[in-house]
Amino acid sequence: MEIKVLGPGCPKCEAAEKNVKDAVAEAGVDASIEKVTNAIEIAKHGVFMTPAVVVDGEVKCVGKVPTKEEIITWIKK
Repeated sequence: MEIKVLGPGCPKCEAAEKNVKDAVAEAGVDASIEKVTNAIEIAKHGVFMTPAVVVDGEVKCVGKVPTKEEIITWIKK
């Protein structure tokens, strides 16, 4: 599983990244987590508000910090 946290590094983006890491650890899934800060790379996902979270190429949330519980529902199969 590939998870990308999109954002320039603002406090909300950092919070989103922390929640993703916590959710992956709690769910016990095998996932790579990548932080994407480049505006062009973020835009390639069709995202123009950050933070955003992308799971296996699918944009799951834009413009808000997802809760750990929300993220777990996205990554549990």
